[in-house]
Amino acid sequence: MTALFGGTGPEWVFREIPVPEVGPGQLLVRVRAAGLNNADVPVLAAADPTVGGTGEQYQAGYEFAGEVAAVGSGVPGVAVGDRVMGTQPRSFAQYALTDHRHVLRIPEAIGFDEAAALPTGLLTEHGALELGAFEAGQSVLITGATSAIGLLGVQIAKVLGASTVIGTTRSPSKEALLVSAGADVVVVGDDVTEEALEATDGEGVDVVLDHVGGRTFASCLPATRIDGHLVNIGRLDRAESTINLDHLSHRHLHLRGVSFGFGRPAELGEVMAALVPEVLPAVADGRIRPIIDEVFPFDRAVEAADRLRTGQANGKIVLSVP
Repeated sequence: MTALFGGTGPEWVFREIPVPEVGPGQLLVRVRAAGLNNADVPVLAAADPTVGGTGEQYQAGYEFAGEVAAVGSGVPGVAVGDRVMGTQPRSFAQYALTDHRHVLRIPEAIGFDEAAALPTGLLTEHGALELGAFEAGQSVLITGATSAIGLLGVQIAKVLGASTVIGTTRSPSKEALLVSAGADVVVVGDDVTEEALEATDGEGVDVVLDHVGGRTFASCLPATRIDGHLVNIGRLDRAESTINLDHLSHRHLHLRGVSFGFGRPAELGEVMAALVPEVLPAVADGRIRPIIDEVFPFDRAVEAADRLRTGQANGKIVLSVP
């Protein structure tokens, strides 16, 4: 099969490698589409030996959609030919070997390109809302909400009954995109405190999903209500943040950090399973839809990475795998 590898230079390269063999508890999936994530570019750069990177070669990719090609022993309720979407390293290839707990059935009305844009966003945003003890009727602040994952977060929060969803963006041109996804309030810029407090009658939001880090993360603390929850998901700006500890302690805030893709397999399986009761039905009936910026043929993966690097994509970038 053909697969994409990093670690030899600034771009992915194509290689022919053997199709992996399915083992107990695993599925072999014939990949039809694969989704790019923001992490793909920094991982590629960190491995680039031409600029001081590690030179450690790796098979790229994190999420996919396709058809089950083989089923390992001990996997119940799955058959060859079933359409599935999932999250798994090494998914930029014609076949992906995955833990059976890390896939979901694709709703009938969803095509492979759309399905490949869903798994990481669905599990991350829903999982973060659960960690933030979200309940219907509460308010949610989502920073970096015009990222592909953030746009899904806006939709999930609305489907689960959020009273007010506040989305932030650094680009005034993307305000309409956030409104179309369901945001009730759009904040343009990094300092969200004042507008979040105004939108919540001075109390602050119940739950924050932060994809940005840096200064934006710090400004979220005083924007969160007393006993509220703040969950950091991403670092689109930077990993370092200087916070005022008075905002943390005086407001009795609950802080959590998530990176589900690097957790324990069983834990990730539980996060995936939690999507089935409420989130997947909303995908099936169209209340939750991925916003796709562009679909690139697999042989134009380098162009897809370039598009991701611009930071101008309106939604998800997807590779169509022949």
